[in-house]
Amino acid sequence: MCLAVPAKIVSIDGDYAETEIAGVKRRISIALTPEASPGDYVLLHTGYAIAVIGEAEAEETLTILEEIASLSEVH
Repeated sequence: MCLAVPAKIVSIDGDYAETEIAGVKRRISIALTPEASPGDYVLLHTGYAIAVIGEAEAEETLTILEEIASLSEVH
């Protein structure tokens, strides 16, 4: 099973972008998504943006991932 997570593009430098996911910044490749721009959300898989997605879809997915993470926390 593969998992891709939404990341927001902060800045772009050639084929690379600085992204932010839940406060964590990461440099990723956008070679597969040359249409991506700062402010866009992309699906991130193993260091590569594999698709540009809408903000609503990204926020919904991030909310679901946060809910899943909270279920696995030890009480």
